Amino acid sequence: MAAASCLLTEDQFPCSICLDVFTDPITIPCGHNFCKNCITRHWRNEVLFQCPNCKEVFIKRPELKVNTFIKEMAAQFRQSAQQKSSSSSSERQVSKPGEVPCDVCTGTKLKALKSCLVCLASYCETHLEPHLTMSGLKKHQLIDPVENLEDRMCEKHNKLLELFCRNDQRCVCMMCTILDHKTHDVVPLEDEYARKKAKLDKRKAEMNQMIQTRRLKIEELKCSVELSDQNADREIAEAVQVFSALMETVQRNLNRLIDSVKEKQEKTKNQAEGFIRELEQEISELEKRSTEVEQISEDHLQLLQNFTSLNAAPPTKDWTEVRVRPPSYEGTVVRAVNQLEETISEQMKLIGELELKRVQQYEVDVTLDPDTANPYLILSNDGKQVYHSDKKNFPDSSGRFYNLCVLSKQSFSSGRFYYEVQVKGKTKWDLGVVRKSIKRKEGIELCPKNGFWSIWLRNENEYEALAGPTVRLSLNSCPEKVGVFVDYEEGLVSFYDVDAAALIYSFTGCSFTEKICPFFSPCKNDGGKNSAPLIISAVSQT
Repeated sequence: MAAASCLLTEDQFPCSICLDVFTDPITIPCGHNFCKNCITRHWRNEVLFQCPNCKEVFIKRPELKVNTFIKEMAAQFRQSAQQKSSSSSSERQVSKPGEVPCDVCTGTKLKALKSCLVCLASYCETHLEPHLTMSGLKKHQLIDPVENLEDRMCEKHNKLLELFCRNDQRCVCMMCTILDHKTHDVVPLEDEYARKKAKLDKRKAEMNQMIQTRRLKIEELKCSVELSDQNADREIAEAVQVFSALMETVQRNLNRLIDSVKEKQEKTKNQAEGFIRELEQEISELEKRSTEVEQISEDHLQLLQNFTSLNAAPPTKDWTEVRVRPPSYEGTVVRAVNQLEETISEQMKLIGELELKRVQQYEVDVTLDPDTANPYLILSNDGKQVYHSDKKNFPDSSGRFYNLCVLSKQSFSSGRFYYEVQVKGKTKWDLGVVRKSIKRKEGIELCPKNGFWSIWLRNENEYEALAGPTVRLSLNSCPEKVGVFVDYEEGLVSFYDVDAAALIYSFTGCSFTEKICPFFSPCKNDGGKNSAPLIISAVSQT
């Protein structure tokens, strides 16, 4: 063996984790070898028990037992290497900040390779040799170098803390189990370590999962911000386009009005200047004749000879009825504004169609809930129509409304949704959304404060938004189909005249804190005047 030891090299005993000669070598099932402490620390930081070399994964943590053959071979190599080591090798192992120094070295402290739990001291390579060669010291328990070894000893009995009391949740020595912890549940320190390590590994896995979930949430939020930015940019671009077109229209109509006024002004000015030129020409002719008369008035012979021609008046125009009347501008601005209003109305309709098309993308399938319907309402079999009847059709129950209304089966607590209701032929109706928990067994004012966001029709053409107080709505036409759009997070409820592609009214800044439901009231049939049903209709893209 002595001869063989001369052939041993450091390359034959390297731990692939610490890259040093094996200390307490362990052979795991795949056949690879590591220092016991190295592989223990490695698996402590990993979720899976995986070989660092071949990456083989073990379902359960392999039992770690020291390979005595490799340990002895490594010890012989270490002893041989120590004998050959020089002062230069010692210089390479000088203790650095953060490393455990040798307790025996005097002067320059070398790096400790092991700590002894019996001697309560740490040793460098040279001073560790007795523990590796002397039979009495070989029995001492060596561990990777640690500071404050006294912390691993029982303060009461000065024995190694190698057990764990589960009752008191503390580390104890063997003497503690005989005296103070005799009836307690005491297990080896390694067993409790493995148990708690497993819990920590599980917690670590849970935290890793939480981290992953939160990273995904961050990505989701970033995507939401990106989508918001895209929507905002698109909205701004559309607004700039629309308002630029409106300003161009206004400017064009203003220029047309100015040109019309200036044209009339120029025409009047030219007419007056023409008259003035004629008058000035006549004045010139009259002054000339007057001068001729004055020149011959003293000459008797000349006067008599030219009297006939001089006495005849020069040709002139009768200016008595000639007038230059300023043009009338009354109604010019009004007509221009009316024309502008027509142009803007056309553009507003295009904008309205675009807006309606956008909200129609959030169409949901809405059906009426018969369990919430007032007993005097009649619902169609498909849950899409409702109208009032003079005959009781449902038995009383706690979920039914006292008022003539009904909710949808569907409720919403987030996102956006849109649906359309045909109101054609009706003289009265109520539409909107309500809190699902709304009181149903008593008359209640329809307003946001009480959980209602709705509009209604009264007396055939009186449309009002029930905003508390009510807001009278001025509509250009009577809607035959009403679209309802809700943005839960934005707190927005909007009503549209679908055929006119026009916004009827919007509730903004709504505070939604629970589920909300579409709400319908066909109102009383008024002896047949209001017998037409409210019909939830499929959305036809504008």
